[in-house]
This record gives sequence, C-alpha cells and structure tokens, in this order.
Amino acid sequence: MTQQNSRSALRDFSGHVVIGDQNNASLWHQTDWNRAITLRRMVIASGAGPMYLLAPEVSALLWYMEDLRQLAYFSTLWNTGARPNEGLALSRQDFDMNAVQPFVTLRTLKQRSRGRGRPSKDDAVKRSVPLFDPSYAKLMRQFFATFPTAKSAPLWPESHDTVGRWLKRAVDRAAQDGVTFTLPVINPKTLRHSFAVHLLYNRVHQRELQELMGHKCAESTQVYTRIFTLDIAAGNHITFSFDSQTAVEALRLGSPDTSLLSG
Repeated sequence: MTQQNSRSALRDFSGHVVIGDQNNASLWHQTDWNRAITLRRMVIASGAGPMYLLAPEVSALLWYMEDLRQLAYFSTLWNTGARPNEGLALSRQDFDMNAVQPFVTLRTLKQRSRGRGRPSKDDAVKRSVPLFDPSYAKLMRQFFATFPTAKSAPLWPESHDTVGRWLKRAVDRAAQDGVTFTLPVINPKTLRHSFAVHLLYNRVHQRELQELMGHKCAESTQVYTRIFTLDIAAGNHITFSFDSQTAVEALRLGSPDTSLLSG
C-alpha cells in the first residue's frame, strides 16, 4: 500500500477498514476501525508491545513523503518488514521483479554480534520476503527506472539519521495539513512493527511471521502476537456478572436445586 487519493483520509475515517488486498474483493478482511484504535491504546497504556500504525495511517503518512526516493524507502520498510538498516543495505540485485511473484532478499542483522551501521555479508544471513502488494511492486519498478544504479550499489546511500529526518519532515507536513497520528513517537522502525501487525490482521500464522521478520527466536515474534491477547475479552464475550438474587436462591441452605445456576 502506498499513497491514498486524498490527504484528508484520516479526518473523517470511521466504520470498517479494508486491511487485505484492496484490488481483490475475495481477499478482503475487515476490522472495526474504532476497535483497532482502542486495542492500540491498550497496548500503549500497558507497554505490552511495540508502537505501530494501521494500514490507512501508513498510507496517509506515505502521502507526505517529499519525493520518489523517500517514498520508495519507507514503502519498502512497510511492505517488507525490513529493519531500517536492512533497507539501507538493499541494492537493485536484491529485488526479483518477475511477473509470477516478485520478492526481495534481505540480509538479516545478527544484532547481538555486530555493531552499528549497515550489515556486511559476513554479519548477515538472508531471508526472502514476497512483495504481496502489486501497487508496491509497480512503485519499485518506477523507482528503478527513474534512478538507475549499478546492480550492487545501495539504493539509499544515506545514513540512518538522514532517513529519520525524512520521516520527521513527513510527519510535520501532515500535521500542518491537519493530519495527526496518535502515536507518541514515529520512527523508521515503526514501519517494520506496522508490517508485522498488518500481517497478523491478515491472518498470517505466527511461524510464517517469524520467518518474514527474520527472528531467530519465537519469543521475538510473540511481542506482536501478545498484542491480540488484549482483545480476547471482546472476541470471546467473557462476562463476570450473574444475577445475585438467583444465586442466593440457589445456594440458600444448601439447596439441591443448583440448576438455577446453569442459566
């Protein structure tokens, strides 16, 4: 998902959010917008998970990117779940844009054994991520045609600080246009978190998500799946109320008529 047709996309947004493939009605999955926002507020209040944006919010944010290079970089984080430094390490040869199933190969960071900066070939193992969204694949083809580079040259030679400033300027432009986001902080890694939550909303299994995210341990992926345990009460319709008078009548003097409690 890239840009929306209107910069006012979030101002009057209500009802249901289509979080599947918007171009294929048979793949649509819908979630109640207010419920999704409430769930995220619970996450923020409890500190139980990472900060993420929902799909319509990401689309609105991408609208405010300054140019095609910036749009392509942050769309890549959103569509692949790449860590910011993994995105900066990408070159043209990492993308396979075949017509059947485009995909990108990311060099997964070994965070515990390496320092800061882009991962080197010796620091990383590879993972392939399908490019699920045809609109994103189209955007990247446009990007490659507009900014031709050597196959092995970084597509974004900028530093982590530079792309962070790109994002901050986009958030500032959105605010000037009356579009605000409810997260206290939005940084490049927010797009990776948003990718993970978006896949869970689209019913991707935890094991598959672990592979796509490049997590060595399942515990790392459970940071995202735990978000949805906060929604269990609404999903299971759990209540703790019982009619007090009925309970008293059933239990008075050890009454054997406990059938009253079964209703």
